[in-house]
Amino acid sequence: MKIAVACDPAGVVLKDAVMETLKELGAEATYLGIHDNDTTRDYPVFALRAAKAVAAKEYDRGIVICGTGVGISIAANKVKGIRCCCCSDCYSAKMTRAHNDANMLAIGGRVIAPETAKMIVEIFMTTEFEGGRHQRRVDQITAIENGQELE
Repeated sequence: MKIAVACDPAGVVLKDAVMETLKELGAEATYLGIHDNDTTRDYPVFALRAAKAVAAKEYDRGIVICGTGVGISIAANKVKGIRCCCCSDCYSAKMTRAHNDANMLAIGGRVIAPETAKMIVEIFMTTEFEGGRHQRRVDQITAIENGQELE
């Protein structure tokens, strides 16, 4: 599985833990984030870079990191075809894959510790989408994204 990883300066603290976990899981991870400590670089740039690559099917999934995970997830979700969930706990990571078929994960470098990040990434990567009634809901999310009305 090919994974795009990107972060802003506040997310760099989790980058190594995420990359290490992906390697341990046998994933082919590519880092698309910041390579220096330039705090003038903003998270939407890195969210867009990773999200566009996932939406274009260059990568199977993406993981993005900022201070809280919230801003970078909002930015990633602006790209058509992206379902990015900000997770700070293992249960949310499991459910976003199982029920929402999320293709991107956002985490916060100022919110969770590296060991927690590793657990969240492992669960996100190993949980399969359940389909069934959840597919109908994912289809509805796609319809909203395409400007369609529901009901």
